[in-house]
Amino acid sequence: MDPSVVEFLAEDQMVNIVPSFSCDRVFLICGEVGPFRAGLPVKVPIWLALNLRQRQKCRVLPPDWMNVEQLLQAKEEESQSRFFNKMPSEHYMVEGRLLLGIAAEDIPQADEIRTILKDIWDIRMSKLRSSIDAFIKTGGTHAKLDHLTDMEINSIRPLLPHALDEMFSLQRVVRTHIFLYISNIFLSRNNSSALLLHYFIIST
Repeated sequence: MDPSVVEFLAEDQMVNIVPSFSCDRVFLICGEVGPFRAGLPVKVPIWLALNLRQRQKCRVLPPDWMNVEQLLQAKEEESQSRFFNKMPSEHYMVEGRLLLGIAAEDIPQADEIRTILKDIWDIRMSKLRSSIDAFIKTGGTHAKLDHLTDMEINSIRPLLPHALDEMFSLQRVVRTHIFLYISNIFLSRNNSSALLLHYFIIST
């Protein structure tokens, strides 16, 4: 999964709009939306809301979580906790970027919200980097982190598997050299069991 796929999934999240036109129910592959009545709120996928907003066909109503007070509280809780807190939306960063990029005029305190979202992202990324650093240093083989979003997981996907592969390869080389060193000591003493050990190490 790359960032474009994560964004595609986020665009299917629902948001309320106030259309400036009237239209019967519209049937889409993902389901039906509408009917649309001018001036009456209706829930649609983000991708459709943004399309209509770009054509000046609606006004976007921000999600309930997209307000300064709630986001400041989420930021404070995140900065005070050693662990990852559950975010108000599983696609908070993508939704924020999409809605604030096209419908900023419809969202009260848009600039403050944009700044707080970036702060929350930076706090969580710092935690994630620290967790990965500790995980690699301890030589772990698996880890569990709760409440990470798809975009946050995707941000480490290109690096972490490669780093783990390199770490395990180095560990294998070190173990092999240690075993060979020990087996050579026994071989110098004509130990028959060491011959079997030496053969096993070389052949694996």
